[in-house]
Amino acid sequence: MKHGRIAGWGKYVPKKVLTNSDLERLVDTSDEWIVTRTGIRERRIAGEGETTMTMSVAAARQALDRAGLRASELDLIIVATSSPDYMLPPVSSMIQDRLGAQCGAFSLVAGCTGFVYGLATAQQFIASGAYQNVLVIGAEIISRNIDWTDRNTCVLFGDAAGAVVVQASDTPTGVLSFRLGSDGSGAEHLMVHGGGVVMPMSQRVVDERAHYIRMNGREVFKFATRVLARAALEAVEGAGLAMDDVDLLIPHQANLRIIEVAARQLGLPMDKVFVNLERYGNTSAASIPVALVEAIEQGRITENSTVVMVGFGAGLTWASAVVKMGALDRPRYALWRSIPGRARARARVAMRTLSMRAGALLLPLYARVTRR
Repeated sequence: MKHGRIAGWGKYVPKKVLTNSDLERLVDTSDEWIVTRTGIRERRIAGEGETTMTMSVAAARQALDRAGLRASELDLIIVATSSPDYMLPPVSSMIQDRLGAQCGAFSLVAGCTGFVYGLATAQQFIASGAYQNVLVIGAEIISRNIDWTDRNTCVLFGDAAGAVVVQASDTPTGVLSFRLGSDGSGAEHLMVHGGGVVMPMSQRVVDERAHYIRMNGREVFKFATRVLARAALEAVEGAGLAMDDVDLLIPHQANLRIIEVAARQLGLPMDKVFVNLERYGNTSAASIPVALVEAIEQGRITENSTVVMVGFGAGLTWASAVVKMGALDRPRYALWRSIPGRARARARVAMRTLSMRAGALLLPLYARVTRR
C-alpha cells in the first residue's frame, strides 16, 4: 500500500492585523474579556483584493516549491473552505486555473474540521494507487461573514490559508490513521441561516442579518470539550500507538480553554501542544495547516515526528489524524523555483548570454589545441 507523505507545506496570512484594542472601539468588549475567555489577542483580516482563491494560491505555491513540484505535476486539488469566493463556480477550479494545474479539483465543506477531512481524503487517493500528488488546502475569509456588531462572534475569527502536498511514498509515513465524525443534531449551534436554499438571499435576509454567522458559544464549548480528546485518542489507538508516542498535538485553534481541557484529558503537557491562536484567532479550516507550517518553521516538528491533528466545527463535526512526518529537507531545485518568474527568466537570459560569450572566447583556444 502506498503512503501519503507530506512533502510540502505553505501558509498565507493577510497583512492587516485587528487587535483586541481595535475591537474595543467596535463593540462592548475589552482586551481582558477576550483574552480570559478565548486566549486570542489579535487576528488577521483580508484586505481589498484578497480572496479565498488568492490566499489559497499563495499558500499552495509555497507548498509546491517546498515539495519541488510544478503545478502541472499535481493529480488532484482538494480545497476545504466554508467561505468560497462564489456559490458557483467552485473556488477549487479557480485555484486550479490560477496555479496552472491540469488536474481534477473539488471543494469540501466540513467547517473547521475541513482540512483534516481533506487530508484523510487525499490519503485514500494515494493509498488506492489512483494518484501520486495531491494538494490539500484549508482556506477561509470568515471576516466577510461576520456581524461586526455581535461581540459573541466578531472577536473570535480571522482569515488565513494553509496548504500541504501529499505525495505517494513506499515508506510508512504521512497519515497513519484518522477518525471522522458528525452529529447533525447540534447543527443549529453554529450556523448561517440566510443565503441558502431554505432562506435564499433577499432583502429580508439582509434586514434580519441572517447572512452572518450565529453561534451558541456555550453549546459549542461543551461539544468541543466532549469530543476533542476522544477523537485524538481514537486516532492514536488506530495507528497502534499510545499518547506517549505523540511528539506534538495540533488542535483546531478556536479557544485556549478548550485546548487546555483536551490536553489535560489526554495527559499531555502543554509543551507538547501547539498553540498560535493568540495571533490569528479562529481561522476555521485554515487553522490546523497554518499551525502545522509554523510548528515546522519553529522546529517543533522534525523528521520522523509523530503529530496528531484534531479539530471540531460546524455540523457539528470532528476529525482527527495521526501523521508521521518524513524528511523535511528542502529539495535543492526548489530554491530556484521559489524565485519569481520574471527574475528566473532574466537569470536564464543572463546565463545564456554568459555561456555564449564564454564559448566565443574559448573556441579559438580549442581550435589551436585540436590542431596540435
